[in-house]
Amino acid sequence: HEREHDREISELAAKHEEEMEKLRAELKEEQKHLLDELRQQMAATHKAEQEQAQLQSQTLHSLELEALRLTLNNMHTSQLELTQANLRKEKETALVELREMLNDKRAQEVAILQSRHQLEWEKIREQCLKEKEDL
Repeated sequence: HEREHDREISELAAKHEEEMEKLRAELKEEQKHLLDELRQQMAATHKAEQEQAQLQSQTLHSLELEALRLTLNNMHTSQLELTQANLRKEKETALVELREMLNDKRAQEVAILQSRHQLEWEKIREQCLKEKEDL
C-alpha cells in the first residue's frame, strides 16, 4: 500500500510538473504575443507621431517622442506586471488545490490502512484467544 501510495504521489507530482510546464509555456507564449503586440503598437504609434512631428519644429518633435516612449514603456511594464501577477496567482491556486487533493487522498489512504490494520489486529486477537482456549 505504501508503494502504491508513493507511486500515486509520484504520478500526481509528475502530472503536476507537466501541467506547470504547460502553464509556463503558455505564459511565455502569451508574454511573447503581448510583447509583439505592444511592439507593433509602439511601432505604429511611433511612426504616426514621427510623421506628425516632422511637420513641427525639432524641439516639439523631441518632446513628443520622449513622452510617447515613456507612456509606452509604462504601459508595457504595467501589462507585464499584471500578467506576471495573474500567472503567479493562478500557479499558487493550482498548487494549493493540488496540495489539498494530495492531502485528501493521503487521509483516505491512511483511514483505509488503519481500518485494515484494526481488522487484522482483531483477527489475530481472536485467533490468540481461540488458541488459548484450545490450550
